[in-house]
Amino acid sequence: MIILLIGAGAREHTIAWKLCQGPRVDALFVAPGNAGTAAIATNLPIRVPKTDAPPAERQAYLDEIAHTARELKADLVAVGPEDPLAWGLVDRLAVEGIAAFGPSKAAARLEASKAFCKDLCQRYAIPHARGASFTSRTAACNYVMHLDDVPVVKADGLAAGKGVLIPDTKEEALAAIDAMMSEGLFGEAGRTVVIEERLSGREVSVFAFTDGRTVVPMVPACDYKRIFDGDQGPNTGGMGSYSPPPWYDAALAETVRTAILEPAVRAMQAEGSPYRGVLYGGLMMTDDGPKVLEFNCRFGDPEAQVTLPRLKSDLAEVLWAVAMNRLHEVKVEWSDQACVGVVMASGGYPDQYDTGFPIHGLGSVEDDALVFHAGTRLDDDGQVVTSGGRVLTVAALAPTLAEARTKAYRNVQHVHFSRCHYRRDIAAPSQHAVVE
Repeated sequence: MIILLIGAGAREHTIAWKLCQGPRVDALFVAPGNAGTAAIATNLPIRVPKTDAPPAERQAYLDEIAHTARELKADLVAVGPEDPLAWGLVDRLAVEGIAAFGPSKAAARLEASKAFCKDLCQRYAIPHARGASFTSRTAACNYVMHLDDVPVVKADGLAAGKGVLIPDTKEEALAAIDAMMSEGLFGEAGRTVVIEERLSGREVSVFAFTDGRTVVPMVPACDYKRIFDGDQGPNTGGMGSYSPPPWYDAALAETVRTAILEPAVRAMQAEGSPYRGVLYGGLMMTDDGPKVLEFNCRFGDPEAQVTLPRLKSDLAEVLWAVAMNRLHEVKVEWSDQACVGVVMASGGYPDQYDTGFPIHGLGSVEDDALVFHAGTRLDDDGQVVTSGGRVLTVAALAPTLAEARTKAYRNVQHVHFSRCHYRRDIAAPSQHAVVE
């Protein structure tokens, strides 16, 4: 198979790494990729436009990817990030008769519009955090003032994983609404807001492969959104993750499958928008059972870096089966090992940060440790340098979470770049991560 993989993050490096382990891939291209994918595939200099890029720029990008896939004679295009899915890349490829792994534009609304997701959950009785969406700032503020408790305020659209604000007071909630709807904090993504009850419990990310009919759950993971230890500071795209959560047992997995994942796929089918690809549910384990905080339409990042290393099956075979509506023919198997991943970020992230710093020690990590690149590139001398906010994920597999955590942090110490920042509590025993 010839595969074209879309994206540039650690998620895409992980997908590329796993694809290369199978016998089916004859050639792998990554657009645009990073310094990590350059070592195992052919990078193509086609950058994904920013989320708020003008429609003409988005369309030109979709056309360029379709043209490139046709020129490469790609058998399959696997789409990593959410923006191209929300813009309709899978639909554009279908026009060319090119198979793709990922949902259509209509199905990707599950992530692209939190208001759509909320409405779908309400209409199809999928357990979720109660709330409402608003296009009027006044109506949103009035709704907040009549609530008994302080809510969560979410931008409706895509905001690079940072569009959720968690205020401590109603005054802060009102300020969050103003920031989104009046001050343009998240651009067009925040013109509509979702006001949602704040649930308490353990958060978990659950994933499933689906071709619109068959639903095959993956192993779950927990991630860390805040920049600092102890879940302090602003939200990020994710500072680390681990799999599996020790408390996520077979009974809970069955509840999630039958009450959330399968009903969501059936709901999208009923809506006339069959969902194919990865269905990713961000859930809260409440006293009343698991509830949906959000749905996403792709592999998680940093969760992919700790779930895909546990996949024993051929990823290319699974992606192809999804694209061909034949997922029921494939057996998907997972390792019992635990995996912990620690994100190494640029100092100042998620706000202002500098790039271009040489990365040292990549050749010093242990042979069985994993280093997935995100914000990296090769300079003119072939040196790997930083090029983004989240730079690397250092991950490790081991029989237990405690061993995987020790191994991951031991290998983090081998890697250095100027102003490097990482959390030191990923998978540590705490309210959010109970280590066996």
